[in-house]
Amino acid sequence: MKGPRVTSPSVLSAPPSTRDPEWWRQAAVYQIYPRSFADGNGDGVGDLAGIVSRIPYLRELQVDAVWLSPFYPSALADGGYDVDDYRNVDPRIGTLAEFDDMVAHLHAAGIRIVVDIVPNHSSDRHEWFRAALASPAGSSERARYIFRDGKGENGALPPTDWTSIFGGPAWTRVPDGQWYLHNFAPEQPDFDWSNEEVRADFRETLRFWSDRGVDGFRIDVAHGLAKDLGRELPSQAELDALPKDGSHPMWDRDDVHEIYAEWREVFDGYDPPRTAVAEAWVEADRRARYASSEGLGQAFNFDLLEADFDADQFREIVSFNLALAAESGSSTTWVFSNHDVVRHATRYGLPPRAGRTEAKQGKQWLLSGGTEPQLDAGLGLRRARAATLFELALPGSAYIYQGEELGLHEVADVPDQARQDPTFFRSPGVDVGRDGCRVPLPWASGGPSFGFGANGAHLPQPAWFGEYSAEAQEGDPGSTLTLYRNALALRRELQSGEELEWLDDACNGEVLAFTRTNGWVNVTNFGSTPVDLPAGEVLLTSAPLDGGRLPGAATAWLRAA
Repeated sequence: MKGPRVTSPSVLSAPPSTRDPEWWRQAAVYQIYPRSFADGNGDGVGDLAGIVSRIPYLRELQVDAVWLSPFYPSALADGGYDVDDYRNVDPRIGTLAEFDDMVAHLHAAGIRIVVDIVPNHSSDRHEWFRAALASPAGSSERARYIFRDGKGENGALPPTDWTSIFGGPAWTRVPDGQWYLHNFAPEQPDFDWSNEEVRADFRETLRFWSDRGVDGFRIDVAHGLAKDLGRELPSQAELDALPKDGSHPMWDRDDVHEIYAEWREVFDGYDPPRTAVAEAWVEADRRARYASSEGLGQAFNFDLLEADFDADQFREIVSFNLALAAESGSSTTWVFSNHDVVRHATRYGLPPRAGRTEAKQGKQWLLSGGTEPQLDAGLGLRRARAATLFELALPGSAYIYQGEELGLHEVADVPDQARQDPTFFRSPGVDVGRDGCRVPLPWASGGPSFGFGANGAHLPQPAWFGEYSAEAQEGDPGSTLTLYRNALALRRELQSGEELEWLDDACNGEVLAFTRTNGWVNVTNFGSTPVDLPAGEVLLTSAPLDGGRLPGAATAWLRAA
C-alpha cells in the first residue's frame, strides 16, 4: 500500500518541560486501561511492569501524557472502578514501589501521568463499607454512605424504585434490613458527600498521589458526588422528569462545585499545580463550571464522540465547544474512543444514527455479535483516520484510547462465558457491555496473546488482531501506527494559539477546512468524491492523494502558501 504523503521531522521532537503549568491545555493524552495494555509477569493481566516495558513505544508515539484508568485494589466488579483502597496498587498489577518506578520512567521520557479518581462510590470491600455493615443504623460508620430504611412491611421494599446505571435496582438490602444506594453495581456503594469525613479523606488521597509525582487527575462521575436526598424520595419517573439545572437531587448539583473548590486548593499547593479533568455528563451549557480555574480546570467534551462522521455536525460541535472553553478560560478536550464506548473505527463503518440520540452507538451491532447491520471495516478505518487528523489539528487537548493508533476495531464476538462487564450481567439481552473495547492489545503478529504477555490474555483476542498488531505495522509507511506517530510529531511542531478560522470558501456540506494562527491548514473531506486542496505545502494526509486531490473520507494538513 502506498503510504500517506508526509513531511517527517528528522528526529523526535524534544519533550516539553515537565514543569510547564500550562502543559495540559493542548496536550495529547494517551489512555491506558492497565489490565489490557501490557502484561509484564505473564499472568494474563496487564500490569505496571508491562507499562514500563512499553514506555519507549509511548515516547516514539509522541504523547505528552498518559491517563491511567484505575489500578487500585479491586474485585473487578466494574473493571477496577470498584475501589477497595484509594492509596494502594492492586497486587495483580504491581506495588507502590513499582508505581513510583513507572512515574520516574515516564517523567524521564518527558511524559506526564494522570490517574483516575473514583469519588462517587467505593467498592463493597472498602474498609469503610465493611465497617458500615458491621455497625448499626444511624452510626457514624453508615453516615459515610447513603443508607435508608425500606418501605412496606418490615421495610422489605426498597426506599424507591430507582434503576441503576448498569440496570437492575439501585438499592441493595443489608442483613439488618436497611438499604444502601448504588447508582452503579451493587458492589459500588455511593458515598455521602455531605459528610466532612468523606471530603477530608479524598483530599488526603489527592495529596497522596500528588506527593508521588502524579501530574493530574481524571475525575470519574464528577457530576454525581453532591446529592440532596431528603426524607421524601421521588420515584424514578419523577426523578427523570426533574430539570437538570443545578437543583436535581442526584446529578450535576450546584453544590458539587464547593467540593471542587476545596480540591483546587490542594492542586494549587503544588508547583506546578496539579491538573484535573471532569468526566461530567451534563448539559453543555453547564460544563464550563467544572472547567473553571476555581474548580477542576478542564472537563471532557464528548460531543465529537457522539456525532456521526458528518461535516455539519463536526463544525457545529467544534465552534460551540471552542466558545464554551473561552467562556471558562479553560481549553476544550476532544475524544473519539475510550474504555466505555465502541471504538470509532467500528462506529464509522456502521450506518449513521442520523444525529445525536440517547441510543448507544453500535449497540444493536454488538447484540447481534457483529453481524447486523453489516460493518464496512475498511470505510470505518478510513473515516477514523480522517477524524483523528481532524481532531489533532484542533486547538485544545486530544485524548487517544489505547489501540486506536493501531486502527483496532471493536471485538463484537466475546463469548458470554468470558465477559466481565457488569452491564452484560445486569442487562441480559439489552446490552452486552464494554468488554469489546477492553480486549488486551496486540503487540506481536502471533503468539499466545499477540505479545500482550507470555501466557494468554484475560479477555479472548480474535485471530484478526495479528494483522493490526504493532509489530505488523512497524515500518509500514501506510499503517495507522505510522500515521499517528507522524501526526503527533508534526502536531508538536505546528501547535499554535488556541484559535482557528474556518475557511468558508473551502467548506460545504461535505468538506471542512480551517486554519490555525500560524498558517497550519486542515482540510477534511467527509464525502466520497475527491476535492481540490487549497494552495500550500502538503504535510500529511490520512490517505494517499488522488491525482493531487483529497479523496473521500480523508484529511490533509498543509502549510499555507
